[in-house]
Amino acid sequence: QVQLVESGGGLVQAGESLRLSCAASGKISRLNYMGWYRQGPGKQRELVAEVTSSGSTNYADSVKGRFTISSDNAKNTVFLQMNNLKPEDTDVYYCNGEFWLWDDSTWHGWGQGTRVIISS
Repeated sequence: QVQLVESGGGLVQAGESLRLSCAASGKISRLNYMGWYRQGPGKQRELVAEVTSSGSTNYADSVKGRFTISSDNAKNTVFLQMNNLKPEDTDVYYCNGEFWLWDDSTWHGWGQGTRVIISS
């Protein structure tokens, strides 16, 4: 019903920046919230940042002041601007979202993940 497609991951050096994008498509009436999580080998998936349709944001303490989440509600797209990247930011980043659909049901799900590697 809904697909989340991420882009923008890659390999950069510590101190550099990356911008992740996630576009949702399908029978979407409106966005409820979208966000980014990350997960490394043997670790639990953790919240990085999330944004609601009203623009409220929430960040993990480890990324506050370095990462900025934003959304284009009209395009059902969320962005994560990551500045001053550190080696500990190396992970697979997953897009997450909840949407109202045309039939007034809700859908919640994940993208396929995009790998971010920060070299020291």
